[in-house]
Amino acid sequence: QVQLVESGGGLVQAGGSLRLSCAASGRTFSNYAMGWFRQAPGKEREFVTTISSSGHTTYYSDSVKGRFTISRDNAKNMVYLQMNSLKPEDTAVYYCAAKSTGLGYYRDPTKYTYWGQGTQVTVSS
Repeated sequence: QVQLVESGGGLVQAGGSLRLSCAASGRTFSNYAMGWFRQAPGKEREFVTTISSSGHTTYYSDSVKGRFTISRDNAKNMVYLQMNSLKPEDTAVYYCAAKSTGLGYYRDPTKYTYWGQGTQVTVSS
């Protein structure tokens, strides 16, 4: 089992940056692909990015490609999301999630087994 706790959210002006962190507990963290999703009020949960268990493979949604970077440190059981050039449309609750079955169907939130509680990101215009 894996427990996930996100941190690093907050209020930032458009064009600014934030770095989200996700702390994982559990001995098998390095076996999981990890993803970030977000959910804005009144909208469905949306895929943002994912990283393979080794950290060698990453995928991004078109809306964040080139602005966001996912990384992980398996020695520290941590996943990070560096968000640059933030836009008001990036405003959402951001969730960290763990997937035990590799990167297949990585955009589908139902394929992720464990979720954090979320952290709010608000980008003002």
